[in-house]
Amino acid sequence: MFVDHPRPTALTTLQIVVGLWIFGAGLAFVVRGANGQGAWTVFHDGLSQHTPLSIGGATVLTGMVVLLLVLVMREKIGLGTLLNIGIIGPATDVTLWLLDEPTSAVLRVLLTLSSPFMIAFGSSLYLGVHWGPGPRDGLMTGLNRRGVSIRFARFSIELSAFTAGLVLGGAVGWGTIWAVVAVGPAVQWMLPWFDRAPSEP
Repeated sequence: MFVDHPRPTALTTLQIVVGLWIFGAGLAFVVRGANGQGAWTVFHDGLSQHTPLSIGGATVLTGMVVLLLVLVMREKIGLGTLLNIGIIGPATDVTLWLLDEPTSAVLRVLLTLSSPFMIAFGSSLYLGVHWGPGPRDGLMTGLNRRGVSIRFARFSIELSAFTAGLVLGGAVGWGTIWAVVAVGPAVQWMLPWFDRAPSEP
């Protein structure tokens, strides 16, 4: 059930923990930017408005539920999958606690614009260690193994999260479109810098 991954070292452990923390901080940036959020953050924001959960708490709970689906689908997970659930949510909450929403519209725009690049930076650090997919990526690959294309699986999952978040009252705006457009290319650009794929024998 667990993926094979390179033997943990102090450097790879630091890389994945820092990467996941930066990812969570990037999510907090787009929340404080108050110009709309990415699909999953819209859902977590909406869920937090109807439960005692914080946005970070909603992120953790959602990750646990998605992980159960991934396990039911018999997809392989890794230590990185568990760390993903355990670190990103608390990192988001801590950053939100430290960072008040700016009164300046210019600062809010800067937070919104910089958020996808922080998320991409954190993702590249995390993915580069090859310790297993995040639970949402595991769900995507599980659907792919059942005949759904990666593109359609990812689109369907994120559209479902976005729609549910919109119904729950999550914040939507131009930052939502920016997150969709910017994160993918930024990860593609940054990932080779931090990829620690094991060499072939």
